[in-house]
Amino acid sequence: MFGSTYFSMGKFPADIVLLNLKKVEMLTERFETKLLHSVKKQKLPIKSKVTPIYQTSAFTFDDLDELERYYKGEGNYLYTRSGNPNTDELGEAVAAIEGAPAGVATSSGISAILAGVLATIESGDHIVAADDLYGGSFHLLNNELKQLGIETTFVSFSDIHQVEQAIQSNTKLLYTESITNPLLRVENLDAVVDLAKKHNLVTIVDNTFATPYHCNPYKRGVDLVIHSATKYIGGHSDITAGVVVGKTELVARAKKKVVNLGANVSPFEAWLTCRGLKTLALRMKSQSLNARKLAEALKTNDNVAKVYYPFEYSEEGFGAIVTIELSKNVDVNKFLRALSWVKIIPTLAGVETTVSHPLSTSHRALPPEAREALGITKEVVRISVGIEHPEDIIEVFEKAIENSVQ
Repeated sequence: MFGSTYFSMGKFPADIVLLNLKKVEMLTERFETKLLHSVKKQKLPIKSKVTPIYQTSAFTFDDLDELERYYKGEGNYLYTRSGNPNTDELGEAVAAIEGAPAGVATSSGISAILAGVLATIESGDHIVAADDLYGGSFHLLNNELKQLGIETTFVSFSDIHQVEQAIQSNTKLLYTESITNPLLRVENLDAVVDLAKKHNLVTIVDNTFATPYHCNPYKRGVDLVIHSATKYIGGHSDITAGVVVGKTELVARAKKKVVNLGANVSPFEAWLTCRGLKTLALRMKSQSLNARKLAEALKTNDNVAKVYYPFEYSEEGFGAIVTIELSKNVDVNKFLRALSWVKIIPTLAGVETTVSHPLSTSHRALPPEAREALGITKEVVRISVGIEHPEDIIEVFEKAIENSVQ
């Protein structure tokens, strides 16, 4: 079902179309190099190697003539909510490594989802979404958008026939994740795209867990791709940001939503995120390999009822998240306390190994019956695997399990 063309490790077109519609010629198509050189060089009097931080709320004009030229589309920047060199750089860079023609940065992953969705639908429209999404995405689609007159039906995307049966006359959008949170189901993007084309629907895919290092949904025909850049794009747990990339006309609409709803990311956070992005390949290679080793070790542990990890898709590992379901004889709270240097947090993707408890945090907003149907129980723990030595990671989890058996 998933051929070698489905998961890309960085084979992109030679030319990348940026937000300003200019092209940057690249001498390589290899992911690691393109990651560092996907954004055009700054042509400034002071030739800084790194893009300066434009930490300003507004930009100046010499006179009314120059101001008027801006509104005619002949100028670059007016007010940071409307655009800023740092925020533009982030949107362009992520678009480039996804192989998409355009991108816009936002204040968070949720604001990226909101901007992307509102760029494709309006009041009275209907969405069909995967039922195993991140809890925050579920809440946004099921509660907040409902107040705007937008209805969402949640179904299992593991059965594409169920998805098709959920399509209504007013359905405009199919929404899913490339790797779902927290149970790590790998989406059949080809099937989703084919169904969308059959019914003339837009597709949006959250690619946060997979990252462009492992998967490029846009190149598989997806219209818009979402990233919570707070996670692997930034990579160091010190920013909050989001990115929407995809078709030029849809990203342009998404950017209008970002501007008009005040969902822009700050210049400094965009700058930090761009800095983190440069090491994405190094981090994902190490973290994914460590995650696979941890998943393999925990599969043989008698006190682990189930290990969620997409083993079959890559010998090098596929993603840096491992989700486990502890056996009933393990005291979950005692296990979490026994994790020594592993921190308990409500998010993921930093370079340090951390854990979260989906039932208590990310999926708290789901109705109990929905959590039960998905298998998100008290015993389920999501592990965000870091870049520590793999034997140390395995050891800390095995010891914590051993010390928390009742």
